[in-house]
Amino acid sequence: MKPTSLLLLATLLTACGQNNAPEKQTPVAAAPTRPTTPDEVRISPAQARAAGLELGGFNWKNLAADVQANGVVDVPPQNRASVSAVMGGYVQSVAVLPGQQVRRGAVLAVLRHPDYLKLQQEYLQSRSRVTFLQQELKRQQTLDAEDVGAKRKLQQAQSEYTSEQANLQATAGQLRMLGISLSNLNQGRISPSVTLMAPISGNVAMVRINPGQYVNPQDVLVELVDPSHMHLELQVFERDVNQVHKGQQVVFRLPGQRRGSDMTANVYLVGKSFDPEKRTVNVHAHLEPERDDLIPGQYVAAAIQTGAARQRTLPEEAIIQAGEFSYIFVRTAPDTFRRIKVKPGATENGDVALRLLEPLPDSTHLVQRGAYFLDAELKKGQDAEE
Repeated sequence: MKPTSLLLLATLLTACGQNNAPEKQTPVAAAPTRPTTPDEVRISPAQARAAGLELGGFNWKNLAADVQANGVVDVPPQNRASVSAVMGGYVQSVAVLPGQQVRRGAVLAVLRHPDYLKLQQEYLQSRSRVTFLQQELKRQQTLDAEDVGAKRKLQQAQSEYTSEQANLQATAGQLRMLGISLSNLNQGRISPSVTLMAPISGNVAMVRINPGQYVNPQDVLVELVDPSHMHLELQVFERDVNQVHKGQQVVFRLPGQRRGSDMTANVYLVGKSFDPEKRTVNVHAHLEPERDDLIPGQYVAAAIQTGAARQRTLPEEAIIQAGEFSYIFVRTAPDTFRRIKVKPGATENGDVALRLLEPLPDSTHLVQRGAYFLDAELKKGQDAEE
């Protein structure tokens, strides 16, 4: 065979060998799977180490069992006053502002109206007529004693005197209600205006008038609140009211107030009727000790402690606070965590009692440290999807 033919044959055999060799496959990285529910979050082992994630189970402790309740800070009816005008009139001046502290008898506003002058005129005229009729009655009594006068005139004088005296007393009563001084009026000093006085000491809660405004007797012009004896008005669901009794301690906090700074009160009165729509019963609780840093009308979340019981607890840092309900994280896979809703209860030495809203076995792996990191990652993922 010629050398040229041998060279061509070798070239063809080399090309065939290269075509039959298996091709090398480039490995393709698997795409990370997304959480199956919006309450799940996945993190890498490196993230878990960086966040200091710690897992564990429930801690069982003997803590005070409680009944959850919502309500407001309030004052007794005798510590709240609504100031109105006894007779309609025009506002001449206003002497107070909302939030101002006033003492009993302080001037709140001044009213003017011609009817005030007319009423004082009627009083003075009636007073003068009573004096005349009294003298006339004495004359008729003298004549009757001497058997000179007629019985009819004596009876008529007695009737007129009694009638006018009643009219004078009624007019005087109206003037006292207006706050007009009768001693000044008896000396001839007629006042064209009426002064509204504070019936109690306290804070001005509301002012609903301005100079020049006409007010009617049924209008509430100024509201006063005496905060010297504040209490809680709580609403307890009908199913829980049998557990609430006088003398039980109440632990409560204001919206946004952090755990550990709870305030206390004692149950003083449990209502005997319930709201048919909300199915709740009112519970009256006295602050213990009394406080002056609260404002009537503030909303409170309270827990009425009804006794001791063995309860599930977790550290405070394991709980994500979110209003009435809170959240904890459970591990559902090596790198996956699910957020579940719980209701927190009593707190003792940094441990919070929990009421589960869905069943969980005691062997569940729970996040005891690093819950806020998981919550931030969960929200980050939700924002990315949106």
